[in-house]
Amino acid sequence: MDNQLQAWSQQFQPWAWNLGVVICSLLLGFILKLIITGILHFYKNHTDYSLFKSIITHVGRPLNFFVPLLMLNFMLPLLDIGKTFLTPLDRIINILIIIAFAYLLINTFKIFEDHVYHQYDLTIEDNLKGRKVRTQLIFIRKVVIMIIVLVSLSIILLSFNNVRKIGAGLLTGVGIGSIIIGFAAQKSLSNFLAGLQIAFTQPIRIDDVLVVEGEWGRVEDITLTYVVLSIWDQRRLILPITYFIEKPFQNWTRSTSELLGTVFLYVDYTFPVEELRTELNRLLSTTKLWDKRVGILQVTDVKEHTVELRALVSARNSSRSFDLRCYIRENLLKYITENMTQNLPQTRYRPSGEQKDEVDGKVA
Repeated sequence: MDNQLQAWSQQFQPWAWNLGVVICSLLLGFILKLIITGILHFYKNHTDYSLFKSIITHVGRPLNFFVPLLMLNFMLPLLDIGKTFLTPLDRIINILIIIAFAYLLINTFKIFEDHVYHQYDLTIEDNLKGRKVRTQLIFIRKVVIMIIVLVSLSIILLSFNNVRKIGAGLLTGVGIGSIIIGFAAQKSLSNFLAGLQIAFTQPIRIDDVLVVEGEWGRVEDITLTYVVLSIWDQRRLILPITYFIEKPFQNWTRSTSELLGTVFLYVDYTFPVEELRTELNRLLSTTKLWDKRVGILQVTDVKEHTVELRALVSARNSSRSFDLRCYIRENLLKYITENMTQNLPQTRYRPSGEQKDEVDGKVA
C-alpha cells in the first residue's frame, strides 16, 4: 500500500499531491462528522429527545474542528515535504488537535449539565433540591473548565523543548517562587475556597431569595469570584463571593420557600375587631395567593391614641406573600372606609367643665 501511494505521488507535482492529501483528509473528516451527527439525529427522533438534542447542540461544533484535524494528522506522513517543513506542521496540527479536544471536553460536560437541568426543574413550586444541585453543578463546571484549560495549555507548552528546559531550571527556585505566588494569589485562593464552601455547604443557592445590603433579590449567578443578585426592579447587585462567608444576610428560601406575611392597621379603641376578623377570613378564602396555613387577625399593641391590629397570613413563596399582603391591605382598608368610618382613629378633647359635670353626674 505504501509503495502504491509513493508511485501515485511521483505522478503529480509535490504541491498538487500535498494539496490533494489535505483536501482528502479534511473531506473525510467532514464526512465522518456528518455520519456521527446523522446517527444522533436519527436516534433523536426515536429515543429521549432532550438528551440527543443536547448532544447535537453541544458536540456538533467541536466535531467540526476535531475530526478533520484528526484525519489530517493521520494522513500527515503522506505529504511530500521535507522534514524541515514537516516537523513544525506536525507540531501546529497537534496543538490545534489539543485545543479542539479541550473544546470537545468542555462541551461534553455541558451535555451532562443539560441532563441534570432536565431532571431538576426550577419552575416547579418545591424546587429546593433542584436549586441545591444546580448550585453545586455550576461551581463544578467552572472548576472543570479551568482544569481542562490549564492542562491543555500545559501540554501545549511542554511540546516545546525550550519551555521544558526553562521549567527544569525553575525547579531550583520553586521554594521561593511558591512563597511569592502564595502571597500574590492569597485573595484568589480565598475566593476559590469560599466558592467551594458555598457550593457544598450552600448558605446560598441559585434562585434563592436574599436580603443583602437592604436589597431584596434572587441569586442569578454564582461564579468563582462573585455572586450576581437580581434585584426586584431589574437592577443587578454584584457582591464578592467571600461576602456570604464573612457577613450576615437574610435567606428567605434556605430550607423552604414558604413565608409568613404581616399587614398592620391602626384603628380606634372602639373598633369591632371580630367583624374585621370575619372579613379577613372571607378575603383569604377567595384568593389563590393564600396557602391556607396561617390566616389570623390579632390585637398586637395598644398605643396612646390607637390600637394596632396585625393580620398574619401565609404564602408559598416570597412573591406570592408580597402580592397577598398588598391584596389584604387594600381590601381591608376598603372595607373599613366603607363600613367603619366611625371607628377610624380619632383625637378626643373634652373641656374641663364637662369632665367635672360628668363626675358630679351632670351633663353640661
